[in-house]
Amino acid sequence: MAPRSLLFPLVAALAWCGCTTGVADHPTLPRTGPWRMALDLNGQELPFLFDLHRDSGAWRLVVHNGEERIAVDDIVLMGDSIRVRMPLFDSEFRGHLPNDSTITGHWHNHLKGPDYRIAFVARAGGADRFTRTAKPTGDLSGQWRTRFSPGAPDGYDALGLFVQQHERLTGTFGTETGDYRFLEGVMDGDSLKLSCFDGSHAFLFKALLRHDSLLGRYWSGTHWQEPWVAVRDPAFRLRDPDSLTFLKEGHAMVDFRFPSIDGGNVSPKDPRFAGKVLMVQVMGSWCPNCVDETRLLDELYGKYRSNGLEVIAIAFEKYEDEARSLAALRHFRDRLQVKYPIVYAGNANKEVASAKLPFLDHVMSYPTCIFIDRGGRVRRIRTGFYGPGTGEHYTHYKRNLERFLQDLLAEEAPAL
Repeated sequence: MAPRSLLFPLVAALAWCGCTTGVADHPTLPRTGPWRMALDLNGQELPFLFDLHRDSGAWRLVVHNGEERIAVDDIVLMGDSIRVRMPLFDSEFRGHLPNDSTITGHWHNHLKGPDYRIAFVARAGGADRFTRTAKPTGDLSGQWRTRFSPGAPDGYDALGLFVQQHERLTGTFGTETGDYRFLEGVMDGDSLKLSCFDGSHAFLFKALLRHDSLLGRYWSGTHWQEPWVAVRDPAFRLRDPDSLTFLKEGHAMVDFRFPSIDGGNVSPKDPRFAGKVLMVQVMGSWCPNCVDETRLLDELYGKYRSNGLEVIAIAFEKYEDEARSLAALRHFRDRLQVKYPIVYAGNANKEVASAKLPFLDHVMSYPTCIFIDRGGRVRRIRTGFYGPGTGEHYTHYKRNLERFLQDLLAEEAPAL
């Protein structure tokens, strides 16, 4: 792991450059406006677009993934060098500016280890995300039954969700543990091309359309790739996310006590939670799907807290060092402005999580959300999370979740 704390990017930046972003210190300043970056996945190009702005001497970058916009404000320049730290995940770009229209360097993902880096080239100008050579030979809009690593023992099913407008293609893949968030690309002739970069994920998908099937390959950074196949199937469903995790036999209640990131300990048996409807979120600050769920839970908490809704997040982190984990969680809390308590439970290992939460039969996915009624009874356990990148699936879940919470809140608390 990198020795630098996620919480102190400014200290690291000042140590690196010995200055702030004053014009006199920068003989090479990048152009403002649209840029295109390409990550080199061992010969495969993963492209994405971003805008670079400068206001009163402060630099700001906005990454585009479909409808998603990621604002990045931790940017430091010195001479012909630039460092850009992503806002939520422990990753950064370190680059060189040979001129005002080009940046070359590496993206470093510290959560993957101190030596994990991917080369990139970024160029100014209004280029397309993917180069196109032909008109689309088909419209992929709709739902596709997908199998990753078909024929392999560790293969898994997914739900391909695509929207195509002329040659532009957006969508995602939903699995039983979450979704691949906002993918964007094109249909180039008979070729699907999709990518995503959010500071944690560096995803590239390619496929050929053959009759009613897609034959493809998926890259996750430089550390993983696998084949995938898909057929159009509007009736396909994955297993019910409410059926994948359950209370272990002999456990009727949820019980734990973990240290809060703000000091002290938190337990569902604390007086502040008595007679309340409680959501217990199993998550990690490193998990993009957890970011999406946290935004929704915090919205619902703000809306229904006065009606008796409470939330506790149980965090499992990637860092071995507890101090770094707590710093990462406070950074996560502050960036997302989370209003409910977050507790730290240990390392993000599913075996560790299962041991720390012995009332669950297993921990299959981050996030997992447990819904508890006013009497302390578990009424529902949701495995994984389908975020805004899934479109109507997210809208449908959000609507049904709110109705479910309204019903729980309307129930009477049991007599003491």
